[in-house]
Order: sequence, then structure tokens, then C-alpha cells
Amino acid sequence: MSEETSTRTPDPAPAAPSPRRKAWRPEADAEAAALLRRLAACCWLIGGRDDELIAAVRRNEHALRSAVARLGWVLIVERDLVRLRKSPPPRPQAWAEQGPTPAACSWFFLLLAAAESMPPRTGVGHLVTQAHAAAAEAGLPVCHDITERRAVLAALHMLDDRGVIERLDGDLDRYLHDDQAPVLLAVHHTRLAYVIANPGTLDPAADPQAWLEQVQREPDAARRMRRALVDDTCVHTALLDEVEAQWLRQRVRGDDGGPLADAFGLVLERRAEGAAFVVPDEAFRHPHELGPMPFPAPGTVAHAALLLLDHAALHGSTDNAPGPGWRGMGEKAVMEALTVFGARNAAGRGGWGSEYIQDPPLLVGKVRDLLTGTHLAQLTTAAPAGGEATVTWWFAPTTGRWAEEGTAQPKTPRPRSRRATPAPTQHPAQQEGLFDAMSTDRTTEDHPA
Repeated sequence: MSEETSTRTPDPAPAAPSPRRKAWRPEADAEAAALLRRLAACCWLIGGRDDELIAAVRRNEHALRSAVARLGWVLIVERDLVRLRKSPPPRPQAWAEQGPTPAACSWFFLLLAAAESMPPRTGVGHLVTQAHAAAAEAGLPVCHDITERRAVLAALHMLDDRGVIERLDGDLDRYLHDDQAPVLLAVHHTRLAYVIANPGTLDPAADPQAWLEQVQREPDAARRMRRALVDDTCVHTALLDEVEAQWLRQRVRGDDGGPLADAFGLVLERRAEGAAFVVPDEAFRHPHELGPMPFPAPGTVAHAALLLLDHAALHGSTDNAPGPGWRGMGEKAVMEALTVFGARNAAGRGGWGSEYIQDPPLLVGKVRDLLTGTHLAQLTTAAPAGGEATVTWWFAPTTGRWAEEGTAQPKTPRPRSRRATPAPTQHPAQQEGLFDAMSTDRTTEDHPA
């Protein structure tokens, strides 16, 4: 049988389909920015509690991963968990002072060590007993007193907040007075590996000091600066080293800082004194969405801080200041000023809390924690040879944003509410900005090289 040959011209090969361009959706960018801000303030999203947010993270996963990668952060997305693992904070000491007590942190990790060998369902008494055994194995003292119970209870709440060990039934607070409180816990073993945000690459057993240095400070200056802008109130030029200052001069406006601010839905503000990522008013509803320390805010401590900022602007010294716009006061002068302010605001509706008026050192400590935590003040200690150490409070140029606000009457908080309200702000085009209004002149440092 002969083979037939076809004279028909073969059909041309089908053209490769052109890639379809993804439509730009402004609402998707806004949703991703809102999620980034939420994750920066709350690094754990737990199934059953944050289902809608977890679904939104899945919709925007690519955009979220792209943004956090510029910070050196790791985003973990599972069926019932979203965990953002961050790099070391920009100011570890200031952040640690605002965190849980050292005892609560110790029991947090002791409970984690005990949970690793626990069944998926266990009682709180059994878990704490195993944590006591882990403490004895590590050579740590165990007292079984009320102070230790409070630390253990605080650690249990921290684990429950993160969804690592969840309360299924009962009241955790009952453990404070009952070792065998009827509280049923769920242990999520797969989440135990995500607790440490920055495990580092070194072996802590082989070189503990090097490991601590690695997990306490981001080695890459660019990533360090990006995180400071995203997670801290502002960056002060006077407090930067040479590499960090160079990044601020050359890259904060260009291909590094500006796009990162856009991804988070923030506005870059650059002055000679430093830089900040500012949150637009329409980007949040409640101040607690931005972090744990809103300022200004109602209450004795916040009002005392405003008064102190006004006082430092008038009476502070610029001698040996960290940089232009900084003003310093000795701690003794700070104590005297706050004592006088307390006497003036002791009576009447909305007066200061009596515990602060009767104990000025307590008020000084609270104001110090607020101002250093928000990066509005820095404390330095000088110990001359043979003399007594002196502490100086240095107030940053950013305090000029609230000039003369502290002279107002103290705000009266709403009954049964401790939520802070943000200070009234103007339209961005009318604002003087974060930094001192006297130092608004642009310099060549403002522009990328």
C-alpha cells in the first residue's frame, strides 16, 4: 500500500498567548497597606479570632511578602495562623522597658519548654507543674509565692494572646489562688517554632554572647533604618552612626524609603533633624491600632508629659546637646517641675491622680517611660570621677509639634473608658510637621545624593 502525501499547507503554530496585565485596583493597595500596618502592631493572627483578617492576608499575600522582605521580616501564612517574624527592634532597651517583667518573660519560655511534651489538651495545673520541673532542671529558683504566681499568670495570658497555648474552658485568673484551677488548655505544637521572632543564625550554646548580639541588633544598616521608620516614632539624625546617616541622606526619599512608606500607606516626612513615616488621619479609627503608646492622650501621665515639654522648651539647655533642636534638663529639675505641676493640677474635675501627686518619683518614672518609649526624649548619665552620677533628660526636636499644648487644662477621661483620643490634627498641607517649627529650613541633606 502506497503512502499518500498531502499537499495542504500545514496550519501555522498557534501564537503564544500574551500575558494579561493585572488590573490596578486602588482598593487592593489600600487593603494591603492596612494589613501591613495591622501586622506591624500585632504580629499574630489566630484562626477563630481573626478569620476575616487571615482571609485578607491570603488575598494580598504577594504584596505583603514583597513589602516585609525589604525589612528582613518573614511572613508565615497557614490555614489558621498568620505570624509576622520581625528583625531586632531599633531601640531594644527602650522597647524592653515597655514590655513584660523579666520574671514573666522567664516563665513564658519555661511554659513553652513544658508545652513541647504536653498532649494537645491539658490542664493548667499540669502545664505549670511541668514548667516548675523545667525551671529546676535549668537551675532556676522556684518560690511558689504570690509574686511568682503573678508572673506565671502573666506568661499564660501572653501565650493565650498569641494562640500558642489557648484557653478552651475556665478562667485563667483562677490560677492565682488555685494550683489546680479547672482550666482546659489547647497546646498548638506546630506554633511553638514561631514564637521566637528572630532566632538568628548562630548556635546560642556555642557562642551565647555572639548570638545575643545578633538577635539584639540588625546587622544590615539599611534594614535597620527601614524598621526604625516603620516601627518607631521617628529617626533622629543626631543619634545615627555614619552608615545610617548616609542612608538617610541618599536613600530615604528615593528607591528605598519612599516606596516602603507607600506600601504601608504612610507619608514620608523629612527634615534636617531626621525623618518619620506619618500615619494619615483617615488610615485609622482608634489610636490603639497604631501601637501601645498613643501621645498626646488623656490622663495624668500624658498631661504631665505635655507640661514638661513646654517647660523644657523654655528652660532647657542646649549645651552639649546631641544635635540641633535638642534641649536638656537635669533629672532633679525635672522632678521639681513635675512636683510644681502636680500641685497646680491637684484639685477640681479632671485633676491629676492622687497617687502621682503624693509620689513625685512615681510620676517621673511614668513620664520617663512615656517619652523614651515614644522616642521624644533620651536620657544620658554622666559619672564624674569621685562625684555623684547625674542624669540628663534630652528632649528631641520632635517635641516642637506639641508646643504650648501642655498649657491647656487636663483632659477628663470618659467614665469607664481608658482609650486615648488623638490630638486634633490639621490637613497635611497645613501641618508644620513632626519636627521643631524653628528648624524647618531645608538643607542639602534633605535631598538624595
